[in-house]
Amino acid sequence: MLRSVLLILGAVLAAAALLAAVLGWLPLAWHLVIPGAVLLFAMLNEIRRRYKPPQPDLPGPDWVETPERFVDPETSKEVTVYYQPSSGERRYVGR
Repeated sequence: MLRSVLLILGAVLAAAALLAAVLGWLPLAWHLVIPGAVLLFAMLNEIRRRYKPPQPDLPGPDWVETPERFVDPETSKEVTVYYQPSSGERRYVGR
């Protein structure tokens, strides 16, 4: 919900900046386009990189299973989180 609101806000700011530029109010346009572009970039980048898809296979023996479990909304499978202490990397395994 919040992501949607921020995406809409970024688009409204960008549209207002375009309108201000057309009307010749360039300082106002810059003050609107910069936060609008930052919001749009941040939200689109976050949506694309937020979740790693669950892997079907268990990771190697140096990985530690954590007590974290959740249901992946895309596959409806239970996902277990594994952690590698040496690198801090996390992997998600769907079962």
